[in-house]
This record gives sequence, structure tokens and C-alpha cells, in this order.
Amino acid sequence: MRKLIIALAALGFVAGSVPAIGAAPCRDAKGKFIKCPTKKPAASTRCRNAKGKFVKCGTKGAKPA
Repeated sequence: MRKLIIALAALGFVAGSVPAIGAAPCRDAKGKFIKCPTKKPAASTRCRNAKGKFVKCGTKGAKPA
């Protein structure tokens, strides 16, 4: 029983550290470590008319907000 508890505890420690080991750091073309680029926010899909109200982007005079 004691061996089973020790084995489960060891398995828990190993499973907890796997994501940290598997995470791939960012590298440049020369193989040096660099800061990973952040993802850009999604572009606005809403458009406004001349009066400033939200309208469909395909309508006449609509500009991206």
C-alpha cells in the first residue's frame, strides 16, 4: 500500500512538470532565444456610417470603426 502511494505521488510530480518541459521557447533564424511575439488582436469587423452609428460593412459610406 505504501509503495502504491509513493508511486502515485511520484507520477503526480512528473505529470505536473511535463507542460513546463514541453513548452518550446521562441528562437530566431540563427537559433538564439528571443521573446515570443504576441498575437495581434482581431481586426474590427464593425463599420460606422457618417452619423457614427453601427451599420453593415457592405453599405454605402460605411467605414471600419
